[in-house]
Order: sequence, then structure tokens, then C-alpha cells
Amino acid sequence: MPFDVLVALATFALVSSVTPGPNNMMLMTSGVNFGFRRTIPHILGIEIGFGLLLLAVGAGLGALIHAVPALSLVMKAASALYLLWLAWKIAFAKAAAARDETGEAKPISLAQAALFQVVNPKAWAMALVAMGAYVSDDMPVLSVAIVTAAFLVVGIPSAAIWTGFGVALRGFLADPKRLRIFNIVMGLLLVATLWPMLR
Repeated sequence: MPFDVLVALATFALVSSVTPGPNNMMLMTSGVNFGFRRTIPHILGIEIGFGLLLLAVGAGLGALIHAVPALSLVMKAASALYLLWLAWKIAFAKAAAARDETGEAKPISLAQAALFQVVNPKAWAMALVAMGAYVSDDMPVLSVAIVTAAFLVVGIPSAAIWTGFGVALRGFLADPKRLRIFNIVMGLLLVATLWPMLR
């Protein structure tokens, strides 16, 4: 891959990974409610799930979705329903410390975060654009691997930044009223991430 194309890919990967979206909204919320250490499986799950999604799109899944419009519509509907459910859960979540001993409050697990990428509209948009723009017909396997690696390299720091934002807000949000307002706002912002998909 030529150096200028690699720089463009790295820039696209960084900008698309660090800008707001469902993953980043949930990471910040998890940072507030559970802290950084308990959010690490969530971060790793996003990276694993998105890496696998990139590889699947690079292997031809993206072409199948473009070829079968009904499949795209089903995926959009599933994404919208799942994001609305997550937004509801986030909006009415309480801090882990505020829960009782039943252990009800738990951060998203590695497997849940990985599986979420299947219905994450921003992840699909990023994967389809990246594979469409940066995969070379001359070296398809190598360029798919390079695109995937570029996203993984910038993904963990981007996820850590959003989780860190949440952790930084923990003291301010120790007040249950402020935490409730924050969680409701984050739930609404998660719903707002559906807008680009529905246009």
C-alpha cells in the first residue's frame, strides 16, 4: 500500500473511531458507572468484534448486503431496535455502587461488546467505507489485513479516551440526581446515533 494511501487510511480510521457513536457513548457511560478497569472487557470486545466485522466485509459480506436490499433493511431494523433497547437500559441505569448485593449492575462483557458490532450502524458504515475505499484489487488479502490492522491500532486508544472521559466525570456524577440526568442524556445521545442510518 503506498505511503500516502496508508496515511489517508490511518487518518480515516482515527477520525471515524474517535468521533461520537454508539460504542463511544456506551464506553463513556460505562466509565462513569463502572470505572476504567471494569470497562476493559467492553473495550476489548469492541476491538475483537469490529476487527471480525472488517474481515467479514473485506471477504465479501459488504457486497452481499449491497446486492440484497432486503438484507440491508432487516439489518437496519434490528440495529434500530437494539439501540433503542440499549438507550433505555442506559437512561435508567444506576451506578454500580448504588446497586444492592444481587450483583444486578454489571458492565457490558467482552462477548456482548463483540456481538454488538453486528448491529452497530456506525461500525457497518465505517467497515463498508474503509473496505470500499482502501482495499486494492491487486492485493486484496493484504489490503484487507492492513485496513483491519489500522483500525485496531487506533481503536484501543480511542476507546480508552472515551472511557477516560467517563471516569473523569465520576466524582461530579457521584450525586444520584446528576448521575440520573447524565444517564438519560447518554441514552438520548445513543438514540441520536440512529439518525444517520435512518436518513
